[in-house]
Amino acid sequence: MKKLILVVVISVFGLINVIAQSTVAHVNTQRILDTMPSRKAAIKQMEQFEERAMQELQETQAKLQSDYQKLMAEKDNMVPTAFKFEENRLMKKSQEFQQRQQELEQEIQILGNELNEPILDRVQKAIEIVCKYEKIDYVMDETGLLYAKGKDITNKVIKEVMVLEENPIKPSVSN
Repeated sequence: MKKLILVVVISVFGLINVIAQSTVAHVNTQRILDTMPSRKAAIKQMEQFEERAMQELQETQAKLQSDYQKLMAEKDNMVPTAFKFEENRLMKKSQEFQQRQQELEQEIQILGNELNEPILDRVQKAIEIVCKYEKIDYVMDETGLLYAKGKDITNKVIKEVMVLEENPIKPSVSN
């Protein structure tokens, strides 16, 4: 039993020693992302796509409302069977509208993921380059920290990201 306690104590002290020797830093990823020209271009592309999608949906919705109002105005002059057929036609168009709305939401999500993936990869690569050069073991994002007074490598990562933005093949080794 004493040997087990001794092994646990030695293991705990060893773990504390390893943690004490580890280097930790933090970054502000939002600041990094805000400096990237590729992210600004991606945001602009997303906004344009969303704007076109919204315009399409608004036009379709306006047409549906107009058709429904016309149908209701002509209801008294229509045979009940004809009214029912027209009402069913409008219901199908309404369902198609809802389906198209869902498709556009999925397309926006897919496009966002596709545009953001290379940007986030570049940020990750820049962080890895800076960590390797600075001999940093762990990096945390400031946005998730309650208090951050340690080593801030945000500016170094921004410099590295800008190099990667210009030439994704050849990273620099920041100072």
